[in-house]
Amino acid sequence: MRHLLAFLLLCLLVPLVQASTPPAEQWFSVLLDGRKIGSFHLQREARGEQVRTTQTLDITLERAGIRIGLRSSESASETRTGMPLAFESRSQLSGVEQRIQGRIVDGTIQLTTSSAGNSQSRDMAWPKGAVLSEGARLAGLRAGLKPGTRYEVLAFQPSGLDSVQLATVVGAREHVDLPGGARELSRIEQTMRMPLGTLQSTSWVDAQQTIHKMTLPLMGTQLVLLACDRACATAPNQDSDVFERTLLAAPRALGAAELGGTLRYTLTGGNGSDLVATAEQQVERRGAQQVVVVRAQAQAGGAVAPPEPADFAANRYLQSDAPEVVALAHRAVGEATAPAQQMHNIEQFVRSYIQNKSLGVGYASALEIVRKPEGDCTEHAVLVAALGRASGIATRVVSGFAYTPEFAGRQHVFVPHAWTQAFVDGRWRSYDAALGRFDAGHLALGTGDGDPWRFYAGVGQLGSLQLGSVEAVPARP
Repeated sequence: MRHLLAFLLLCLLVPLVQASTPPAEQWFSVLLDGRKIGSFHLQREARGEQVRTTQTLDITLERAGIRIGLRSSESASETRTGMPLAFESRSQLSGVEQRIQGRIVDGTIQLTTSSAGNSQSRDMAWPKGAVLSEGARLAGLRAGLKPGTRYEVLAFQPSGLDSVQLATVVGAREHVDLPGGARELSRIEQTMRMPLGTLQSTSWVDAQQTIHKMTLPLMGTQLVLLACDRACATAPNQDSDVFERTLLAAPRALGAAELGGTLRYTLTGGNGSDLVATAEQQVERRGAQQVVVVRAQAQAGGAVAPPEPADFAANRYLQSDAPEVVALAHRAVGEATAPAQQMHNIEQFVRSYIQNKSLGVGYASALEIVRKPEGDCTEHAVLVAALGRASGIATRVVSGFAYTPEFAGRQHVFVPHAWTQAFVDGRWRSYDAALGRFDAGHLALGTGDGDPWRFYAGVGQLGSLQLGSVEAVPARP
């Protein structure tokens, strides 16, 4: 989950600075919980009738003494009137690189994605009315800075190949303390409406709409961008082990018998989104509380939707049609023919196949894991999902928490975790190759297709949930 968090930072930051009027070049120091973790670089180049905007994020995060580096950049080419022409996204987590290139022609994106030497090309529709960097900048200029002004844009995210609604409200001018001295700046409140939640940020801009400061909530603290010169932005980072705050303390120890049955949790806090309902998990909202019942065994029926065509298909993280992945799926499944037994075999195979249980691996795709079998829960979940799809079984990747008696010196905690769901025997069932089995000590926050962009619902909850009680639910006679 820490890799997903790092990957998402660029996706979340980009639209929040697009509405400003960027100079040719601007540098920002990136702070988390008051400690410097990296830099953000914004460039804008206008040549002839085209404008190219490039945004680069370079940060380092740490957990238990292990540093995770992320360098990610996005470039957008547009006309001077804001018409989208092309985009490119590159992200690198601990040596693992993903690249996306797209050309927009007559309302269609001609798309190429590549990872681990494997390239895929396809066409997808350009979201009607969506804009890239220059289009968002022009919308901000048209709206102006009169207090109370409201406007919205549909901002396309190259890193996630998706668009989000971005609502902006202009506030009053405020006295803002900055590294270079205090200034009078206009306050800008922005809300990004994600598929499974919202993200709010605050920016302060000058009369030319050049941003000087931005804050957004993250893991119960504040991520802050401060404009400064290059030397300031690229100065050495500070140690910042902020993942400690993502742990969810359990009110008591949970025994093996309870974990193998049914547990009822009472949760408060969060980002306003409820936990997701699954075949193992039921969620009921009671005012400020969420009552969540988790069963170690999936239940038939209920409100959980059947799989969609995309749940069977290969994508840029689950390359289930790659020959190497298909061959490994045959090896994992063995002689099993029933989907439930096939998924059980895959779960146990992946647990032993990924022998190096490393915390320092970036968020790898299935093909990268096949070639270099190492990583933590995310790598286990991604590979299980890809092998399932290669075997003709619908799968999804789940983000959430899992109970452990001890972690990093803490006793009885739920840690951010990822696992896999597969549609077998008419229901979605969970498989956890990293821990060896799924039990009632799993709390699902959201499901996705293996793309880190789809995990925002889960990441947005980290550091903001509190667990009040855990009760064992007696088995029905």
